[in-house]
Amino acid sequence: MAKRSFWAWGMEPDEPTAEQMKTAAEALAKRYNVSLTPVTPPRPSDLSLRKPRITPPSSLTAICASDDHDRAVHTYGRSFRDRIRAFNLDFPNPPDVVARPRNEQDVEAVLEWCSTSGHAAIPFGGGSSTVAGFEPPEGYDGIVTIDMGGLGQVLEIDDVSRSARIQGGVYGPALEDQLRPHGFTLRHYPQSFEFSTLGGWIATRSGGHYATNQTHIDDMVESVRMVTPSGLWESRRLPGSGAGPSPDRMAIGSEGILGIITEAWMRIQARPVFRASAGVTFPTFAAGAEAARHIVQTKLWPANCRLLDPVEAASAAGMDGANALLLLGFESAEVPQGEFIRHAVDIAREAGGTIDEADVRVSDGSGGDSERGTGRQGSVGTWRNSFLNAPYLKNHQAGLGLVAETMETAITWDRWPALDEMVRGALQGALDRVCGGGSVSCRFTHVYTDGPAPYFTFEGMGRLGAELEMYAEIKQAASDAIMAAGGTITHHHAVGRLHRPWYDRQRPELFAQALRAVKRTLDPNGVLNPGLLIDA
Repeated sequence: MAKRSFWAWGMEPDEPTAEQMKTAAEALAKRYNVSLTPVTPPRPSDLSLRKPRITPPSSLTAICASDDHDRAVHTYGRSFRDRIRAFNLDFPNPPDVVARPRNEQDVEAVLEWCSTSGHAAIPFGGGSSTVAGFEPPEGYDGIVTIDMGGLGQVLEIDDVSRSARIQGGVYGPALEDQLRPHGFTLRHYPQSFEFSTLGGWIATRSGGHYATNQTHIDDMVESVRMVTPSGLWESRRLPGSGAGPSPDRMAIGSEGILGIITEAWMRIQARPVFRASAGVTFPTFAAGAEAARHIVQTKLWPANCRLLDPVEAASAAGMDGANALLLLGFESAEVPQGEFIRHAVDIAREAGGTIDEADVRVSDGSGGDSERGTGRQGSVGTWRNSFLNAPYLKNHQAGLGLVAETMETAITWDRWPALDEMVRGALQGALDRVCGGGSVSCRFTHVYTDGPAPYFTFEGMGRLGAELEMYAEIKQAASDAIMAAGGTITHHHAVGRLHRPWYDRQRPELFAQALRAVKRTLDPNGVLNPGLLIDA
């Protein structure tokens, strides 16, 4: 059975071949007019981690492991800085033990061991964090990572209320596989879908692929059950309630500092069969943004309303680099979508967009839930394939000195133009200063009636061995610009350790004090994911 790669996105068979790395090096060398020599990727046999400093009690040995590969996989997520460190075999502070609970009682037992012994307890979902969300903290003489993959079942489906009771450790594909025979879907597809879990989505306030309406995991949670060092936390399952502050809202986004999510009742829906899609071009990104604003404020609620600037449109959708592209998509289980897509296209045309009528694709539902059909052809289909393959392609560029990463935010429409100018300027200035140049691009991943969620991508050729320092300077400049422009430091990637400095500036200090009080109640010995959201 294939293992997870300890450095690359995906499994070990997904790691790039020597020929693929050579091809990537040649492409980058041509793009930046430099000479690059591809390197050999590290192998599991190259790992040599610090020896485990603790031993689990005999009652837990059956669910615990301490081999180097397992501990390496559970040290870093898959951000740029994570991949560079893992590729370079830089593991100064791995977990000592990886525990894999089989049930909720195992979770309780592991937490009790950690809490009474003072060992840091790090919840682990799918390992795809890009913000150091489960990276082991410094200052602990024992670190236990708790991998929830053993709790991966859909336990109960209420087809009358359209909800399901689901274990927190279920991965995205397995979740959908279990709902599909019943005709349902959760309809939550982050780019990390393949390597992320329901518990992770809830703990990080995940934003799914769908661009409008109910796209955040917040909108899909009916109730949450989690294990804390002080006992079980479970909210009442309700469609809504006005009974004081919501306990679910405390659990959602808690990033593993308050408890470990073992189950949740989730709102599910019938699988869509009616689909419609279109790609509308605009002479400028600003014109496309106005079209997106008008469409979302009309409350048509497209499943996809993703705007790509000319650079993104060229690289991800095969366009000419001169025009922006607005990707529109609608879907429903019950209602044909042709009328909705045509309304959205009319609004886009009024805002200066261009599209041939033949490029508006509508399915009548006869194709069922097949992956073939609407939204898979033309610029829309090209973008979709690029979106799904992007994390894997980054593996090919490792070890070449490239500095490339993404960052996302959200801002109200009235402040969007100023934020775009400030962040692009900060990124380009930092790239020019640090890398001697580079590229900056932007797309909207989500749009709301009151503002967009811009997603910036930057890339520059760095110096081999100095990539992390160069990245840190660029990240600092752009993050400072986001905060100065009034945006959020993270729209859907969570806070983790990476965003903590800016999160401290975004949240009210009195809220931080209240959160510390909740932390003391639920985790009195402070062992759960220390240092995230508030100081250890």
